[in-house]
Amino acid sequence: MTTPQSVIKVLLVDDSPLVLQVLQRQLSNSPEIQVVGTAANGSLALNLLPVLKPDVICTDLHMPVMDGLELTRAVMEHDPRPILVVTISAEPGSHNVFSLLEAGAVDIFPKPKDILSADQDKLAAELASKIRILAGVKVFRRNHHPSVNGPQVPEAKGALRMVVIGASTGGPQALHEILKALPADFPIPVVCVQHIGSTFVADLVLWLHQACALQVCVAVQGVVAKPGVVYFAPAEVHLEWDDGGCFLLSRSPPVDGHQPSVTVTMNSAARCFGAASAGVLLTGMGSDGADGMLNIATAGGMTIAQDEASCIVYGMPKAAVERGAVQIVLPLEKIAQALRTIAAGRRQNGK
Repeated sequence: MTTPQSVIKVLLVDDSPLVLQVLQRQLSNSPEIQVVGTAANGSLALNLLPVLKPDVICTDLHMPVMDGLELTRAVMEHDPRPILVVTISAEPGSHNVFSLLEAGAVDIFPKPKDILSADQDKLAAELASKIRILAGVKVFRRNHHPSVNGPQVPEAKGALRMVVIGASTGGPQALHEILKALPADFPIPVVCVQHIGSTFVADLVLWLHQACALQVCVAVQGVVAKPGVVYFAPAEVHLEWDDGGCFLLSRSPPVDGHQPSVTVTMNSAARCFGAASAGVLLTGMGSDGADGMLNIATAGGMTIAQDEASCIVYGMPKAAVERGAVQIVLPLEKIAQALRTIAAGRRQNGK
């Protein structure tokens, strides 16, 4: 793990010389980040690892000889270290970009398209920020060993009508584990707010839909959420509910830099569903969702936070815990079981 004063060594892997040049240029403005090498494919990158010992690997998905998925699997098996996937959205018939996260990569970032774009400075700052975060991440193999006993959850107090889950860095992997463990007849709608680049929302939804028994889709204006369906907030809008309980997509300004914002959605759930709402806050940088969790708890709803040991970044859950907004803290592998228990109890006790 790096210290604030140390240089973060980065290895760039992409078969496009132009992309490598643009990425190097973007990172050159961050003195604490040093590009120590480049490779045109995963095989060449593996040969460089023992020599360069990078703190972070940035890799494309689509490459000849050895693609990003094969590279990620090899790195995580033999020499685990943080991997940032820098790529475009999935091409038809190709691996979904989120398969790299399933294999052990930590996060994704959109590949630069137009080097003359006015957004280049913003994208360069975002890329450097991602790398700084990943440099402090301790990667681990996902060998979970849940205990035989289930998580302790508060006694049910009536029917639950809505579950809202918020996440940022490490969220897709966490959501994958939770949603895969929920049955097709899960009796409550689930709404997810994930901080992610707008070009990756469709790929994320497809990846989860194919992996889960539940239907997974993007929320649509005016729709009433149904049990057994997982709805994701669309890119660059806030997801709320109107007075009739229908989805309301709002283009109000970002909250704490986020649009969609976890807090905005949870605040709306607290207003609309009150004690019949539940909030779950997963791994992520920053504090988005902490105030929303507090509002759900104040309304009499249920709040669950992922524990520090299973978080890739213990930022958002920590902020919620520090605000006194969290009723239950659980390791990732026990959250789905807790939701099943809560749903069953509240279905039995609800009117």
